[in-house]
Formats: sequence, structure tokens, C-alpha cells
Amino acid sequence: MHKSILTTLLFLFSLSAFAQQSYFQQHLTYDIDVTLNDKDKSLKGFETITYKNNSSTPLDFIWFHIWPNAYKNESTALFQQIKNDTSRKEKLKNIAYGNIEGLNFKINGKVAKTEAHPNPQYIDIVKVVLPSELKPGDSISISTDFTVKLPSYFSRSGYAETEFMITQWYPKPAVFDKDGWHEFPYLDMGEFYSEYANYKVNITLPSAYVVGATGTLQNADELSAYKSIGAKNTADRNKPTIYSPISKSATKTLTYSINNVPDFAWFADKDLVIQYDTVKLTSGKVVDAFSYYHNKKNTLWANSIDYIKDATKKYSSWIGEYEYPVVQAIEGPKNNASGGMEYPTITLITSPDAKKETLDGVITHEVGHNWFMSMLGSNERMHTWQDEGFNTFFQFRYEAEKYKSNSIFGDAIPAKIKELPTDKFLASVYGALSNVPMQSAIETPAADFKTSEEYGLISYAKTALWLYLLESQIGQEKFDKAFQAYFAEWKNRHPTPADFKASMEKSLGTNLDKYFNLLNQQGKF
Repeated sequence: MHKSILTTLLFLFSLSAFAQQSYFQQHLTYDIDVTLNDKDKSLKGFETITYKNNSSTPLDFIWFHIWPNAYKNESTALFQQIKNDTSRKEKLKNIAYGNIEGLNFKINGKVAKTEAHPNPQYIDIVKVVLPSELKPGDSISISTDFTVKLPSYFSRSGYAETEFMITQWYPKPAVFDKDGWHEFPYLDMGEFYSEYANYKVNITLPSAYVVGATGTLQNADELSAYKSIGAKNTADRNKPTIYSPISKSATKTLTYSINNVPDFAWFADKDLVIQYDTVKLTSGKVVDAFSYYHNKKNTLWANSIDYIKDATKKYSSWIGEYEYPVVQAIEGPKNNASGGMEYPTITLITSPDAKKETLDGVITHEVGHNWFMSMLGSNERMHTWQDEGFNTFFQFRYEAEKYKSNSIFGDAIPAKIKELPTDKFLASVYGALSNVPMQSAIETPAADFKTSEEYGLISYAKTALWLYLLESQIGQEKFDKAFQAYFAEWKNRHPTPADFKASMEKSLGTNLDKYFNLLNQQGKF
């Protein structure tokens, strides 16, 4: 064989081998110290990340998300997206900007060079150049200081009055998987894709604040106070007991830890009502449940602990057992995109509490993201439906079983429909949903939707309808068993649409090509 032909074939073979690289995921461990200055609305932090390269590819750089820079000025991808959506432009009135500064990345103690992203709108992404190649199987220590100026609350992170929503706040490596790097800018319409990691976070702040955070609070005295006060407030919901600082010093340091989650968020406010109870799952596992809400007269949040518990039990029975030691929800400020935003073990709820069915539905949806975002870590930016759509499908089941209600149709559901058995009620809901104009294909990247309304309708509702079509075809019992097998196979991993399809086909023993082709169909099914 001619040498040049042989060389070409070997080159093509190497490309093919790389393209077919078997599944892997990187592993990270975070140690973070952060201090909140509630006067100037800022954070001062230091983090050390142990990054293990589980791929077969040597790495000479790592892309980092530095999300707070998305709030820095109106030329960022975040601001451009919001300004191009007429339904959301109001969010940008009278806001305060935010940013991250003081970064000084070091790799194993050696100063590392950084490079800006070539897209000038992506100032919330930075390339950290490694001093030496990170070989497959090896680990490095990455450290940096950081200072965050928090924005006013208009998109997930920031402050509003006395409340702090500390999300997307620390320098965070982008995902590197078999398809390469997934560095992308922060967007309001479109969520995330994150590496699984172990976290230990020390939070220093004024002693008067109540904190809800990802993971388990390690301070025994503070945790005992939360549980004692919370249990009283769960037992007597008419006259809440308000938290008083147990430390006489001006500040306190709270430590939270958790393993194998894709993100860490925390929230702080004064005068929050704490509720506490436990959730006992069918296996016998006991999970701590906390609710944090504002002390308002006649608030429906007085029953929020029940909604958190019910959601955790139902999703565990339908999909697979809740993995974490704690589940929490916190009431946030209302904004013009009311709803909620999920993080591992804790969710922020910004929905008005006008009706119990509405509040319960929102809390359930956001608690449900512990399955679809955290325990099943799909790429939400590219395949939003694997997260929001799956979650909405089970939310609709929850609402139907508990209330004969539906968060899409609300009060428009006729009384005679509400009198139907649950299966027929759901059939009526999905029948009505099938007549709603939904033009875009389900398999549309989040950033490609033209409006937030279309994004929500397709990623949430159209996907739920798609799943219901399959469930109706094979029966709920078979569907649930197949879905449980998918969860068991891909828990704490990054499943793609192809992985979901293969898992369902294996369980059901049938080819689902025709059904999965609907993901790319424009308009109605």
C-alpha cells in the first residue's frame, strides 16, 4: 500500500476512534470560602477545585464559566437575548449591574495564563491555559480568588430588598465530554449543563440571616435551631416562631457539604419562617425537608412543607428514589417571570401564592428538577425537553391525581371534566393541549427559540404531550417501568436523547424510531 494512502487511512481511523470515544465524565471537588457583604451587595471568595481528567484526551486548557460577568453590561449575550424578546424587555428597567473580578487562577500553585473567549459577547467565559498537559487519569488543583458584585434580581442571581439569591456565582469549569467542550454564555432563556462534583462551602455572613443552601448544614448548633424552630412552625402554622441568632458575634460561618451534584446555590434573608419535617420513602430512607418563606398573614406558604414532602414521595415512587439527604424550597421575590428556579436540594420559588393548587404545582415542578437536572444531568441548553418536558409530564400527573387541576389550563377546565377519573381527566387535558398551536420542533436548542413563550410551550408542554402519546400507546405501568430503568441506568450521569431512546427501546422491546422522529416535527403531532 502506498505510504501516503496508509497515512491517510490511519489519520481517518484515529478521527473515527476519537469520535466514538466511550462514555466518560470528569470529576471535580470544590472547596469554597465566601463572605457576604450585605451592605454593598458583594461576595468575596476563594475556591480550590480538584479536577480529574477521566477522558482519553490530554487537556492543555480548561474553559471556565464566570457567570456574574453576564450581568456586567448590555452587550453581553444575556442582555442581547432579553432585549430581543419583547415580552421580557421590561425586566431591564432600573436594574443594577453585576460582575466578577479579582481572578488569579493557579494550577498546582503555579500562575496560569487566561484568554478571553473570541466572541466579544461572551465575557462570562474564560480559557484557563494549563502550564503543562493534564494527562488522562491525572488530577490537578485549580485555585483562584474572586469578588462578585451582585446584580439586582432580574435573572436568577442577585438581591431584592433584604433577600439574596446567590446562584451562578463562582468560577466553574465547563463540561468536557465525548463531544468536546460545552462552554456557552449565561442566558435567561436556557439553562445549564454542569459537571458532577463534591462540594464543601463555608459561608460567612451577618448572624441574623437565615440561610438555605445546597447540601447539608454541618454546624450542629445552627442545624438544631433550624430543626427545632421548623418543627414548631410545622406543628402550629398560625403563629410562627422566628429564628433568632444563636451567636452573639456579628457574623457566623456556616458550612455545607454534599457529594455528586452538578451545582451549588444558596439563599439568605432575615425574618424568614422556617418549617421542618421529614420525608420517609418506601425504602425506609428518611430525608430532611425544609421550607423557608416570608412572614405574611394568611400566606399559603404555611402549607409549603406538605407540598415539598408530597412531591418528593410521588416522584420517588414514579421515577426512582430521591438520592439526597435533604430537600428544600425557599420563597423568593416576585419578578416579571414568576415561577421558580431549581438547584440541587433547594429551589427558589418566585410564583405568587394566590391558590394552593398553583403554589403546590410550582413547588412540585421545581422539587422535581432534583430528578431532571440534578440526578439526570442532561444538556439542558441543547435538549431542554429532557429536563423541562420530562418534569412537566410528571407535574401534570401530580396535579391531576391530587387536585384534578392543570397548570396550563387553570380555571378554564370545566367542572364536568374535573369530575372524571384521573386517567380520563388527563386524557382531556392532553386532548386540549394537542389543539394548541405549537410550531417549533421539540428538539430545538434553547437559544434558538425566538420568544420565551415559544420556549416554554415547546420545551415544557409539547414534550409532555409527546411523552403522553407513548404512555397511552403502551400503558402507564409499562411506561413507568421503562422510565425507572432509564433513571437507574443514567442516574448521576449525562444522558443524551440517543441514550434515552436506547434505554426505552431496550425496556419495551420495540423500535421507537417513528415515535422519536416526532421530536423534529414542526407544528402539531
